[in-house]
Amino acid sequence: MNAVILDQDNQLINAEVTLPQMKPNEVKIKIIASAINPIDYQMRVFFACGSMGSNGTYAAYIHLPAGLVAPKPKNISFEQAAALPTAGITALQVFDRATINPQDHIFLTSASGGVGLFVLKLLLANGIKNIVATAGSISSIEKLHQLGLQKDSIINYRKENLTEIIKRRSNQQGINVAIDAVGQHLSEVAAAVLKPYGTYIDITHFTTAAARDQLFSSAAQIINISNFIHAQKLNYPYFKNGLDRIRHNIEQEIIQPAPIYLIGKLSPETIEKGHLMLKNNQTQGNKLIIQNQ
Repeated sequence: MNAVILDQDNQLINAEVTLPQMKPNEVKIKIIASAINPIDYQMRVFFACGSMGSNGTYAAYIHLPAGLVAPKPKNISFEQAAALPTAGITALQVFDRATINPQDHIFLTSASGGVGLFVLKLLLANGIKNIVATAGSISSIEKLHQLGLQKDSIINYRKENLTEIIKRRSNQQGINVAIDAVGQHLSEVAAAVLKPYGTYIDITHFTTAAARDQLFSSAAQIINISNFIHAQKLNYPYFKNGLDRIRHNIEQEIIQPAPIYLIGKLSPETIEKGHLMLKNNQTQGNKLIIQNQ
């Protein structure tokens, strides 16, 4: 089958590869569309991969344990469905593990990104309205506004006085829950605006030393969000349950599918383009999708 792989020089190339022999309880999946996620380019440096399939999704086919497979939502396309699993399952874990009340003040970074957007939709669907969110472009801000956020609650993360703006938006009361899908400088901002004993939800593992010092000083509850432990333990029901919940939310129109951008057919050039768009924050609030077939 056709696939895109990394060569010895860390370059993406086309290759004809053979699927390994199917194991008991596996199914063969024809990949019609697949999503590009930040971890895709991050793992080209060094990464312990938690994948449970026979290969990655830069390919025409994959073998998967049958316990990981669920029907796609009936009311959306294959390309729209490809944008859902990774971001959706991660976002659901946020709600399963954190106590978030309707009256809470929430700070959400990268609200137009894959995970952030899904989290935002779940927040709004559950009646949680006191949200301050960051975005990085005019189009991303407009998309968040169309979802229901007031424009003064959507802040360009490049603003120098970001911390003070967020404090003012919470009436100087501080933030109850910070959901951080970026890390680095924004982890410091999140830590600075969090109330004592507030909750910091880490989706990236990119907190700085200064952020960790501040979180410790404020006695914050820290919740690390990661699907890796479930992949490591081959916890197929965790993933299957997440897919079923995503399908229910989409089919019942509780939340809408993420906006997507079709970047091209499966090729090294398409994938390199997608990786660069993610690195340079050029997605404009869209999920990047490859058409594999």
